[in-house]
Amino acid sequence: MKRRKLLQDGTTASEIGLGCMSFAGFYGATDEKTSHETLSYCVDHGLDFMDTSNVYGNGVSETMIGNFVRKTRAKLIIATKGGIVRDGRSDKRFDNSKPYLRVNLEDSLKRLAVDCVDLYYIHRRDPDIPVEEVMETLLGFKREGLIKGIGLSEVSPTTLRRASAVGPVDAVQSEYSLWTRSPEMGLIQACAELGTAFVPFSPVGRGLFTDVRPDPTRFTTPDIRMGIPRFQGQNFVDNVARFEPFRALAHAMGVSTSALALAWVLDQGPHLLPIPGTRHVKHVTHYLEASDMVLSDEIRTEIDTLLPIGWAMGDRYNDDQWVGVERYS
Repeated sequence: MKRRKLLQDGTTASEIGLGCMSFAGFYGATDEKTSHETLSYCVDHGLDFMDTSNVYGNGVSETMIGNFVRKTRAKLIIATKGGIVRDGRSDKRFDNSKPYLRVNLEDSLKRLAVDCVDLYYIHRRDPDIPVEEVMETLLGFKREGLIKGIGLSEVSPTTLRRASAVGPVDAVQSEYSLWTRSPEMGLIQACAELGTAFVPFSPVGRGLFTDVRPDPTRFTTPDIRMGIPRFQGQNFVDNVARFEPFRALAHAMGVSTSALALAWVLDQGPHLLPIPGTRHVKHVTHYLEASDMVLSDEIRTEIDTLLPIGWAMGDRYNDDQWVGVERYS
């Protein structure tokens, strides 16, 4: 697995990471044994960048990673997130205050079995607190040795620039893939300009860009796709039809569909480190293929023809899921 710069101090990570939300059951039943088998396979094949959050299963994902670290002493590059409120008592969904983030971070460190996390994101921005103030909080955590890098999730280019005026932002995470192209309207460019890594989540279309098409009739709570317009009704039928030629292209090239989708993401810039999610080894084997691929101009043109910007039917989130995401285009 090739490596790319993740932090502004020069720290590198595997150019493809592992999104660990599925460890918490967001895409079906999960168990620690299967998740640990997947983590072991990743480590053995040079994939050491793991992305999680304190709210994935209310700590379940972090705990699974932490138990793996305790058991194996594996050296992982770990990113986690804080700042979302899920206490059932408050209408305020986000809290970026220093006291709240400190509690989130300290609890995450305990679950992850580490003294310092490599990358710590604000999962969603709190609109009541200026991002400059949030950066001062994170820089303080960095001086204390609790975190190595600072990240922002689902923010606009303007927010990134405001934060970067206070201190270095190591990474920005947002959804980006063949059917979610909005980061191309300034965010990817701002990251490149500022030396910030861009970390695309859901780079394989939440399972659509794979060899086995997902079946929405089999989704069960809490599968996040149940509420996503792109996976509903005629939208899904149309999206599957539009995507089939890409799947055929991958097969004609002798690669998996997800490998080609990931290779396309990697090809968009040297500062992109996508984090496809899974809890199964068989999917990781496909992800590893992407790191060995080099796209020709001919393939780039064919992909652009098959899946031009704006081809997807339906939005990437429903109205409730959009809460907290900064929309800038």
